[in-house]
Amino acid sequence: MIRPHLEYVALPSHFRLHEPHQKFRFVYFPNEGFDLSRCSNGKRKTVEAGIVGSEGVVGLPAVAGLSRGPLREVMQIGGNGFRVKIRNLKTTLDSTPNLRQIMKRYTMILGLHVAQTAACNRLHDIDRRLARWLLMAHDRVDSGTLRITHDFLATMLGTDRPSVSQAAGRFQRMNIIKYSRGAVKIVNRGALENQACECYAVIQRYALMS
Repeated sequence: MIRPHLEYVALPSHFRLHEPHQKFRFVYFPNEGFDLSRCSNGKRKTVEAGIVGSEGVVGLPAVAGLSRGPLREVMQIGGNGFRVKIRNLKTTLDSTPNLRQIMKRYTMILGLHVAQTAACNRLHDIDRRLARWLLMAHDRVDSGTLRITHDFLATMLGTDRPSVSQAAGRFQRMNIIKYSRGAVKIVNRGALENQACECYAVIQRYALMS
């Protein structure tokens, strides 16, 4: 059983779970809040690779036997969860085939999520990408208000701040969101879904299968 090895931990906003190319120590199971995986080009520029909330696991490369990974994992919306040391998780998986199968399946789902996100960031305009990202974030928090800045959204979406501000302004004029400094409130979820590209529906379809 994995339960004896789980350690409850606070996961405050901006807490870094993993750094690129550093050795994995823990695998995390968030209860609240969500983690963002970020790809870096080595010049302090990053872009979103995926989002993990209470539905998922952070640190999957370690489960597959890798000691390091290229992504930075950061809690964007703070919460709490459990963590387990890598060696203890591996021992548990060896004796718990059902858990091993669940984590293998989630690994595949997360891979599809990352691939769809990469395609979205390359092919779709900023309005649709912003709508997709806000919906995914909203799915993983209890509140309709997201504590995020336009600068942060620009980084995640691989664009510039003025483009995000213009897209957010359009959504606000349509009464879909309200934003203030450091926060975005979703006031019309259905309308936001109508603005999103098909990538959101694709990601959700496979996420529900996990």
